[in-house]
Amino acid sequence: MKALRITADTLTVLSVLFVFSFGLQYLLTPASVAPSMGFAHWPTGEAADFLSVKGARDLGSAIVLLVLLVIRERRALGWALLATALIPIGDGSLILAHGGSAAMAFGVHYATAAGVIVIGLLQLKVAKHQAAERTTLAHAEK
Repeated sequence: MKALRITADTLTVLSVLFVFSFGLQYLLTPASVAPSMGFAHWPTGEAADFLSVKGARDLGSAIVLLVLLVIRERRALGWALLATALIPIGDGSLILAHGGSAAMAFGVHYATAAGVIVIGLLQLKVAKHQAAERTTLAHAEK
């Protein structure tokens, strides 16, 4: 059980750092990082300001996940991770819908979503084990 918790927490921290770093890049240097997303064309000038929205979204998502991990709300963290997986699914789908790189859509965005889903399921499994342990301890104390 301890190994599962450590694995789930380590993977959660790594995913939070990954998303946080992309958020910062999209806020600080959007033009340099934008092509790595996979779209065929990027807007220029004032239209490119939408990239900061992606940066803010990524930072906000990462912070929510980190807070849930820090306060040890594993069940909520697991569900939040599963919900957050919709973001790279949406990104990959938009890339494909707009003629972007299928390799980026599948190899980065959908793969990221799959990883986040696995991490979310791991956190839910840890939460379930911890709840069972608390129930067992409560019964033992009676």
